[in-house]
Amino acid sequence: MRLPLLMILLALGFGPAWAQQGVTTFGLQVKPVIPFGVFERETTIDRSPLAATLELRGGLAYGMVVRTGLSKSISLEVGLSQITRRYDFGMTNDTNGYADQGSVRFVGYELPVTCLVYIRLGERSWMNNALGFSVDMYPGDAKKELPLAQAYLFRRNWAQAGVVGNIGVEYRTDNSGYFYLGATFHRPFGAMAQADVTWLDRYAGYRPYKLTTDLSGAYLTVDFRYFFHENPDKARLRKARGR
Repeated sequence: MRLPLLMILLALGFGPAWAQQGVTTFGLQVKPVIPFGVFERETTIDRSPLAATLELRGGLAYGMVVRTGLSKSISLEVGLSQITRRYDFGMTNDTNGYADQGSVRFVGYELPVTCLVYIRLGERSWMNNALGFSVDMYPGDAKKELPLAQAYLFRRNWAQAGVVGNIGVEYRTDNSGYFYLGATFHRPFGAMAQADVTWLDRYAGYRPYKLTTDLSGAYLTVDFRYFFHENPDKARLRKARGR
């Protein structure tokens, strides 16, 4: 009885793990941006009598992921996604009591490459930790105008590198793919953009008074992913098992 029981336990313990090895699968992802002041703090620019504020208030990222199983516990992921960051800004003038606010959206594209390490939680559930790098690309600047103020976000470069960290859990089915829930922290190396918040003095021919700061572009997301079912590459799987 002990030998059959041991074989059953081994099958349960390693069967689904081999299913990841030699598998290349395609996935879709949606990642709402979570406003979290630790990573992108509210910025206040004070030059009396003017004061301006800028704060990341949310956004959305979505795109595709290709995952390749390198071993029983390690995979490589390459993705392509669009990210829209939404910043709220405000302008006040203590001299005349003016106060107004608006929001501006800054669009970018990301090409992340990460290495995942898996830890098994149950028969079909897994936890993973991932770390890697991303190429971040910005197609243009962003601008929002108010009656007497405006915000302009100037990209620092059309492309820059960033670091990506991820943690999550997934449920793997036999024939219906993988369902994933996790969180990602993304931080570009260097400032993403320069933000100019400008007051227009209508009593002086709309003379502009500009307040300037940098935006790091760092953000935190909640990740929802679905990976389509794919059968293992039999040649790669035989080669891996024969080692």
